[in-house]
Amino acid sequence: MAQARRFDDGSCLVDQSRLTGELALRIERRAGKDVATSQFHQGALRVLRPHYLDSTPQVCYTVVNPGGGYLGADTYGVDVQVAASASLLLTTQSATKIYRTPQGEALSRMIVELEQDAVLEYLPDQLIAYQDASYRQETVVKMDSSSSLVIFEVITPGWSPDGQLFRYDRIRLRTEIHVDGELAVLDNLLVEPGAQAVESLLYLQEYTHVGMLLAVDSRIDSQMVESLRDVAYEVAEQQSEPVHVGVSETATSGLSVRTLGTSTEGATAVLMSIVNELRQRLRGQAAVQLRKY
Repeated sequence: MAQARRFDDGSCLVDQSRLTGELALRIERRAGKDVATSQFHQGALRVLRPHYLDSTPQVCYTVVNPGGGYLGADTYGVDVQVAASASLLLTTQSATKIYRTPQGEALSRMIVELEQDAVLEYLPDQLIAYQDASYRQETVVKMDSSSSLVIFEVITPGWSPDGQLFRYDRIRLRTEIHVDGELAVLDNLLVEPGAQAVESLLYLQEYTHVGMLLAVDSRIDSQMVESLRDVAYEVAEQQSEPVHVGVSETATSGLSVRTLGTSTEGATAVLMSIVNELRQRLRGQAAVQLRKY
């Protein structure tokens, strides 16, 4: 059974009396392969059978929500631990769908612990927010300075059957990254269209899709960030629909990427170009091939 773990504000990740879905996973390297040495799930979260995408020891787990989406007042807890020298790629089976939440916002809380030389790539499918949806995602990462982290999200507005754009209420993605016990990155992405259409010139201009990526690794320096910015710009220009990209260096050996666009595919292509460059430059790994379809 997973043990209760607390955030800095005293709130608890695991409260089995109210969680809609819970997942706990610990990855360790055994006999040259990364494997789950501890695994627990209950409610509306599952993981599929692990697989290996390339010749490296890295294991890939896919998170599944059998319920099909998040509803009002749903609460999810995810606890991921990657042991020393182990590597995990965590993804989702399909888009995370946030439906109307009249009972209160849906909430997902995730705690990640990365030990010495551990690697985590969290690469979920897009988050789709439908009309009157409100969602809060809180992620706390506690990592060793020798470990490596990449996470991204793409926020996509839901559509009606006649093609009209739905308007969600609010999406908040809050990410804390602690390195060697010190807060290194605090990223707070809030998208709140309210009564405005998402495409309003007063809000996101002509853009409808928001993407974010955070990477922390001691080998990321200013020169690498500049180089990755060029890669992101080049990929953005190759898209059939416009993608606006911003790439900045974080205070502690890392980078932050934001995208604004009009399609999930465009945002994902830009973010994945950064992911794949980091894989190759930092670990000599090939580009990600998730093999979902």
